[in-house]
Amino acid sequence: MNPQETGAAPEAAAAEDPIKAQNAQVLSLLHRLFGETTFTDVHEPYGLLTVTATRERIHDIIAGLQQDQELKFHFLTTMCGIHYPENEGQELGMIYHLHSLVHNIRLRIKIFFPIADPVVPTLTDLYSTANWMEREAYDFFGIVFTGHPNLIRILNVEDMDYFPMRRQYPLEDGTREDKTDLFFGR
Repeated sequence: MNPQETGAAPEAAAAEDPIKAQNAQVLSLLHRLFGETTFTDVHEPYGLLTVTATRERIHDIIAGLQQDQELKFHFLTTMCGIHYPENEGQELGMIYHLHSLVHNIRLRIKIFFPIADPVVPTLTDLYSTANWMEREAYDFFGIVFTGHPNLIRILNVEDMDYFPMRRQYPLEDGTREDKTDLFFGR
């Protein structure tokens, strides 16, 4: 294979794969609207374009995508908290899934921040569905959404003084004798 064919092969593959072409279009829009340095860790697991941004820019990014008339990301499918205790300085995070119903395009945006400062801007002014999803992230991970109209626990009791989805406690009681490896094939 000559060098010209080698360079043309990835371009031809992208042209043949409509998902890759769609993701390239979305990434181009993201770079055009917000700048190439705004997004890091760009990848496409299972064809889903995934980018990482910062919490300082997340509200502007999602507002811009919602108002964009080209791709029309008018639907916030999911937003959820995540906890990676081994990532020092970026232990907590939020994942946002946006969907363009008109073009059937999906986009995942991640942000990370320290557990000592779990503050993120609210999206309730952009999407009504953000209300309950933000309350859930607050309830389970302790993420505080500035500007949220009613940030209280949604599923756990109000006087709970910890956040159950943080990986701060062992998943199993090590003293239990009824759960041995013999019985569970471990």
